[in-house]
Amino acid sequence: MSSDLRGCVCMPTSEQIDRRIQEQIRCNITYYSECSAEQIDRRLHELDEEWDLDRALELNAAGLATGSVALGLFGKKRWLLLAGLATAFLAQQALQGWCPPVELLRRLGFRTACEIDQERYALKALRGEFQARSPAGEPGAAEQVGAALEAAREA
Repeated sequence: MSSDLRGCVCMPTSEQIDRRIQEQIRCNITYYSECSAEQIDRRLHELDEEWDLDRALELNAAGLATGSVALGLFGKKRWLLLAGLATAFLAQQALQGWCPPVELLRRLGFRTACEIDQERYALKALRGEFQARSPAGEPGAAEQVGAALEAAREA
């Protein structure tokens, strides 16, 4: 488990999932390093709309709790245990930064807010907002991607 952004809380998930997500971010930045500013702007808008892991967990807990309360009211009372379990998972997430549904949601591709921000800041660096240029002048594609990711880490 690792994070490329300073100050980000990492989700304790498998190294394989973390590597896959970091590789996808690198691939996205590599792709957009060859794109126009308009395409980068569209991707930034997509990132603004992307649901992060915490938001997905909150919706999951709310849905389970609401559904189990309804089932408990109109059916067997033991359904209320599901509401208790959902809220316990939500409390565990708030206190420890992890709960059992995290692993599943990460496998489904949900990223942390920090991972989304990492891609966002790297794209902004590609646009020149953080002056992510090498001292030798105009960087090549590989240097530009590396500089953009480094600027994102420092942002």
